[in-house]
Amino acid sequence: MKIWKDSIHFQTSKGISFLDITGDVENIVVKSKVRDGMVFIFAPHATGAIIINENDDALLNDIKSFLEKLVPQNGFYDHPQNAPSHIISSLFTPSHNIPIYDGHLVLGTWQSILWVEVEPWPRNRTVMVTVIGE
Repeated sequence: MKIWKDSIHFQTSKGISFLDITGDVENIVVKSKVRDGMVFIFAPHATGAIIINENDDALLNDIKSFLEKLVPQNGFYDHPQNAPSHIISSLFTPSHNIPIYDGHLVLGTWQSILWVEVEPWPRNRTVMVTVIGE
């Protein structure tokens, strides 16, 4: 069994935003030369998350609007500065496992791997990627 570790680094824009990292994860899988196995992706951040969903502007705007209504930035919170960011992040998971068949990610037709940024200011982010298999 082979284990390959890598990471993706990027800067986000302010506010709730989405970044498609599917191609970055796929490139790491290809570099690993694992033909069949799993890829584990993990976000080591308390105020950001990873989702697997359709990368469609209208849908992402709907998700953003829903989150802004559910957890308003100008609400009253005990935690200073960025409580809404922490609350929104807690609604998502920081990690996902995705199968690898024949050296490529197995995703549904409309599925993409998306970083969800929820901080009110730009941030430097990292996603850790571990590929395991044969």
